[in-house]
Amino acid sequence: MTPPASGSWQRLKANRFASVLVILATLTLGILIGTVVSSTAKGKEKTAASSDATPLQIPEPKQLSNQFSQIAKQIEPTVVNINTESTLKHPSVHGRRGQPQTPDDEDNQDQDQDDQGQGGQGQGESPFQDFFDRFFGGQGGQGGQGGMPQQDMRQRALGSGVIVDPKGYIVTNDHVVDKADKIKVNLMGDPETVSYDATVIGVDKETDLAVIKINIKHDLPFAKLGNSDGVQVGDWVLAMGSPFGLNSTVTAGIVSAKGRNIVPQRQFQQFIQTDAAINPGNSGGALVDMAGDIIGINTAIFTTGGGYQGVGFALPSNTVIQVYNQLIGPEHKVYRGSIGVEFNAVPNPAVARVYGVTTGVTVANVTPGGPAEKAGIKTGDTIVSVDGKPVKTGDELVADISARKPGSTAKIGYMRNGKQETATVTISDRAKLYAARLGGGEQPGEGENAKPAESKLGIAVKNITPEIASQLKLPNTKGVIVSDAKQDGFGDTIGLGRGDVILEINKQPVNNEDDFRKVTSALKSGQDVVFLVRPRGRDTGTIFMAGTLP
Repeated sequence: MTPPASGSWQRLKANRFASVLVILATLTLGILIGTVVSSTAKGKEKTAASSDATPLQIPEPKQLSNQFSQIAKQIEPTVVNINTESTLKHPSVHGRRGQPQTPDDEDNQDQDQDDQGQGGQGQGESPFQDFFDRFFGGQGGQGGQGGMPQQDMRQRALGSGVIVDPKGYIVTNDHVVDKADKIKVNLMGDPETVSYDATVIGVDKETDLAVIKINIKHDLPFAKLGNSDGVQVGDWVLAMGSPFGLNSTVTAGIVSAKGRNIVPQRQFQQFIQTDAAINPGNSGGALVDMAGDIIGINTAIFTTGGGYQGVGFALPSNTVIQVYNQLIGPEHKVYRGSIGVEFNAVPNPAVARVYGVTTGVTVANVTPGGPAEKAGIKTGDTIVSVDGKPVKTGDELVADISARKPGSTAKIGYMRNGKQETATVTISDRAKLYAARLGGGEQPGEGENAKPAESKLGIAVKNITPEIASQLKLPNTKGVIVSDAKQDGFGDTIGLGRGDVILEINKQPVNNEDDFRKVTSALKSGQDVVFLVRPRGRDTGTIFMAGTLP
């Protein structure tokens, strides 16, 4: 390639240098212009007018699925807040965990002394505890704290109620007003400072219901009670009350189950279970269906910590109506018939097989001097009919007999040793029949440091000495007392525990340790075993405990 001439090369260099200068000048000017533009734009952001912005508007309310809100507006004025004040005499320290509780159990407020335990078993709950521990060991009651005498305590509690009569009659739970020195009622819409004194018209311990009344010059809104028999599992319901003192609280859920018996000793409490949130303070409030009818009175919750866990219980409205109508009567009392027999709340197939029955109610205990005993009915008989009407379950028997008037008669059909028998029984007043029963005592046995028997039953037993019988006011020394039960052993799995008195095994009397060894030695794996037991804490009355021996 031929190189350019010298002059041409100089001109080329000069042109290139000029081009570079132009480019640099252009870039510099662009940067400066960009900076100015940017600066100017930012200035405009700070001072720009907003006249072209459109203001936001609050839209008109939309009526979506409003059935819940309509029912809430209808029922809320009929649900009241109840405040009580009472005096506790020498309260004991106790705790309750993992069991059904009334929703007011944990909502005591403004206490001068803490009455809540730390969980676990109660202390000082029985007058026989020290005696029991002396024979079996364990933690005894400690009485006062730090050696100081216990003092009376003022206690305030919160609950709910439902107005069912415009004249001021209110349904609530008995445990809401029990032992209250003062009862105050707050109505919806009134200032919190306005309250009305309430008086108790009547209470029914069996169903935990109470009727109270406030005096007011004008008629009050009142709720309509529906027919709880029509409630179905899965139905929507609302729970309304004052949890933790928060008036007019509404929660929603469904009916989770019907006919729940959460306390076997309460035969007249068959609950509606719901997952609508029920908390302390909801007791006595309303459970409402989608027709706006009260189909239950909220009564209890199952909780391990004192709060909502999705399992609540309401007493059915049909039971409420029956109790209410008697409580507002002249005597303000509920009368129930009884024939003086007891049976296991939950039927056990082993009991049916050992006693040779396929239907009916096998009697676990006959009240001494009661109507059934006078008519010749004995423990182990199976009641199969009342006035010719078949009886299949204990609930059916209780419902029939309790609805009858004391003094009337009933023809009871029963099976004994495979033979059909009948007896005419005079119905007694249940309250009077069981008025003398003592409860809450411990039933100890003898022998310190007793160990579980290394046997197929996994329990240790001792004879009942005259000293024990005298201390616990037992009728005699027959039977053996369980001194210990091996954890997860056969006895433990069917419910036998320390202090239970065994009277029979598979219908064979057990009067002492020798009888016990003789009967149990013949038991074999796979065999049904039925114990007739006087439970710990009772001086009278027996139940069945049964299972199949592994």
